[in-house]
Amino acid sequence: MSGWTRAAGATVAVGAGVLVWSLVEARSFVVRQVSAPVLEPGAKPLRILHLSDLHLTPQRRETVAWVRSLAQFRPDLVVDTGDNMAHADAAPVVLEALEPLLGTPGVFVHGSNDYYGPRPKNPLRYLAAPTRVRRDAEELDHEALTAGLTSRGWLDLNNARGALDVAGRRVSFVGLDDPHLGRDALPLDPGSGVEEGELRIGVVHAPYLRALEALRGDGAQVILAGHTHGGQVCVPGYGALVTNCDLDTSRAKGLHGWPGARPDAPGGEDSVWLNVSAGVGTNPYTPVRLACRPEATLLTLMPREG
Repeated sequence: MSGWTRAAGATVAVGAGVLVWSLVEARSFVVRQVSAPVLEPGAKPLRILHLSDLHLTPQRRETVAWVRSLAQFRPDLVVDTGDNMAHADAAPVVLEALEPLLGTPGVFVHGSNDYYGPRPKNPLRYLAAPTRVRRDAEELDHEALTAGLTSRGWLDLNNARGALDVAGRRVSFVGLDDPHLGRDALPLDPGSGVEEGELRIGVVHAPYLRALEALRGDGAQVILAGHTHGGQVCVPGYGALVTNCDLDTSRAKGLHGWPGARPDAPGGEDSVWLNVSAGVGTNPYTPVRLACRPEATLLTLMPREG
């Protein structure tokens, strides 16, 4: 056997191993726990469960069971940043997955895959530019999903404002419909009748720069987003190659400052907290993850030092 033959065989073996592992990793769910000093000194911490990109289908029973299990963390607030559906019959499945959490105060926005069903795509297209939704894509029943969530008291923040009583404090929210589809439009200012709270949280699916700046300019102290899948297929030791939007890859997932340093770091005085979820699921046609486990985030907002 020649050296070239052995090298080719080794390459194929490594590639097969990476593929198998990426299929396994896509089902290796994890809860990422982080904290940020946001609240007034002496305030009681606020626990937020951040969910994103479930991409549920009727067949994804393992994912449904895992999402249901998250109620054990007893969050004070649930924030869902969209792309919950990936099938024409997914709305009841999403509501089943979230059911144990629907008694907790919650808010949500939609992503592109709540409006349109996924299609097979060449994965290499993600490396070139943000994806686009084709005009002939299957429309999904986002209205049924919206009705199911709002009927349990969750706030629909698609280009909307709202406020909730959460763990003994009034929290204000401002949300945007999905910028990836160009549906984002900042809602009317706080003078529109929404009661202001002690804390303002911004919510959006895709963290495009214009959306983050709009929410920051509106006074959000914390912004939560999804969409990026954390890069989905990352290079170990390097990280994400793409974000599927114009956000830099260093913020493809995790808790960061926006637009600059973390607000608790020198030079971060004009920044706000940004948490980007790597998400729970994947497009059903590309069910792989590499160096980027599927996740939910338990974000604890802590009091600032006096």
